[in-house]
Amino acid sequence: MKAETIISIFNEFNHQFNYKSHSELNSGHINDTFLVKTDGDTNYILQRINQVVFKDVPGLVNNKVLTSNHIKSKFTEILDEALNKTVLSFVKAKNSDFYYHKENGNFWNVMIFIDNSVTHEIVKDEEIAFEGGKLLGDFLNLTSDFDSSLLIDVIPNFHNMNFRYRQYASSIQSASKSRLIKAAKYIQIVIDLKEEMHTLQNLKDAGKIPIRVTHNDTKISNSLFTKDNKGICMIDTDTVMPGIIHYDFGDAIRTICNTAAEDEIDLSKVAFNLRYYKAYEKGFLEKTKDSLTLTELKYLPLAAKTMIFIMALRFLTDYLNNDIYYKTEYEDHNLDRAKNQFKLIESFSEKISI
Repeated sequence: MKAETIISIFNEFNHQFNYKSHSELNSGHINDTFLVKTDGDTNYILQRINQVVFKDVPGLVNNKVLTSNHIKSKFTEILDEALNKTVLSFVKAKNSDFYYHKENGNFWNVMIFIDNSVTHEIVKDEEIAFEGGKLLGDFLNLTSDFDSSLLIDVIPNFHNMNFRYRQYASSIQSASKSRLIKAAKYIQIVIDLKEEMHTLQNLKDAGKIPIRVTHNDTKISNSLFTKDNKGICMIDTDTVMPGIIHYDFGDAIRTICNTAAEDEIDLSKVAFNLRYYKAYEKGFLEKTKDSLTLTELKYLPLAAKTMIFIMALRFLTDYLNNDIYYKTEYEDHNLDRAKNQFKLIESFSEKISI
């Protein structure tokens, strides 16, 4: 994007310094994110929010700001300047909102950049897994007393198993005969696991698991570390909304404990990394064990299996729908992704008893 455009948008916000340069950050798959360097001692993140994916951007930004401000309120002894280096901090636009939106244009928001920090696309050792677990645990612990009803559902039914099964059932009805035949083995697995995979949904619906603030995108690249791999904070809070902690724990485990890429077609390479699971769980519980209920703790292992399954189900559903949601590079790409996740469930079940 041209410098003139970035400067124009950046100057709609109440930052303290002048634009010097910018570069695009490619870690996200939905929004466009830019690092803006200034002539002062503070740099910024400028983000264009995807209005196709996110229908209520003002509500989304409000979720992020409310959550960050609540976390900041727990550190009254720390000066704002120092706190801005350890907690996500948002900058107001000149119209007093925390976003800028020109009529018929895009929505933008600005955060203070946390210097001397790094992210990891994959987990390479148990230390990173442990620190990642601590970061998620810290986020959930610090927001455990926040009224989640103040937040909007950014993506309604995102992890709702009943909704995902309805989508799946519809895809079965409309799928081509050839795709049904190719997917037959996995269609049977979905039938076999249906009751177990509704356990968390049923507990949530019955009010037996508390609704909390949840992050909902807990892949390891959304954890910020120091250069010596100590955790700083969770980032990319666009999907913060009400939920149950099992969504966050389970999806983190799904993404860090697969020994292969999620579209690896050689299933012999797909296995569940138990060492990373135990390290992540240890860090997570170090921060949350005193704030979680006994029911929440009991179902943490099932959370991992459930979140792997829901991803498998979504890939399979899209395959049966002729690939209308996920981008594919060849005809059976989504089926291969589904096979990968089902193999991960198999490996998980061999190593962890529920």
